[in-house]
Amino acid sequence: MASISTLRPPARAHTVGAPAGPARPLASSDALVLEGVTRSFGALRAVDDVSLVVAAGEKRAILGANGAGKTTLFNAITGDFPPTAGTIRFFGEDVTELSPFERIRKGLRRTYQSSLLFRDLSVRDNLFLAVRGVSNNRYSFLRPSARHASRAATQDLLERVRLAHIADEPVSSLAHGQQRQLEIGMALAGAPRLILFDEPAAGLSPAERRELVLLLTSMPAHMSFVLIEHDLDIALRVVEKVTVMHNGRVLKHGTPSEIENDAQVQAIYMGGKH
Repeated sequence: MASISTLRPPARAHTVGAPAGPARPLASSDALVLEGVTRSFGALRAVDDVSLVVAAGEKRAILGANGAGKTTLFNAITGDFPPTAGTIRFFGEDVTELSPFERIRKGLRRTYQSSLLFRDLSVRDNLFLAVRGVSNNRYSFLRPSARHASRAATQDLLERVRLAHIADEPVSSLAHGQQRQLEIGMALAGAPRLILFDEPAAGLSPAERRELVLLLTSMPAHMSFVLIEHDLDIALRVVEKVTVMHNGRVLKHGTPSEIENDAQVQAIYMGGKH
């Protein structure tokens, strides 16, 4: 098997089974458009000239070995580490220079590799804070009534991520998989248009992974998501398109079956026929 360090990606990414061609024209139905996105840290180009299009409602995975630039790309998209070159468009609007909270207000969400939860609060309270955080009256000091829209939205999220039975338990008492479910619920607050999931299956048991697949495949058809995941069995089951990264660049685009059966991808990431 060829070593990752000895294989160099082509100068430009191409779609598996089709010749490389010019980028398609910007469409109003595109949720996310990256054009030549680059992120450098000194002399290191962690993300190098990445271009891709995610359509509205599309579910996409980004695969690659550790150090391929996947999480740095997410950071560029969310504004945590803005790109040093290139353009990011979100539903047709250039958001390259916007702050992270402005992108959130426009419907962009993400989860992180490490849990970012209020461990001393209950599951319900975590979801309630997520709902309030993206609402227009988030700074109000008035306690919402039992019939307030934010209360109903919190209950809806509890049921959608299958945590209603432990709604009043402290987060610190939850299993790791349940905390991941909670993170997905918090990302769903406020009707997002695109969610970036950063390795949601990391550390999950087989039963928890099955629960994760159910959650991801039950996402609304109109909602887009982009998934970074090392577990190929999960990633290839829940998405429609796949992008493979290598050394900070896009190596290939394709469907799950095309990527799974591609010889170069197998050599680099799968160690042979999967």
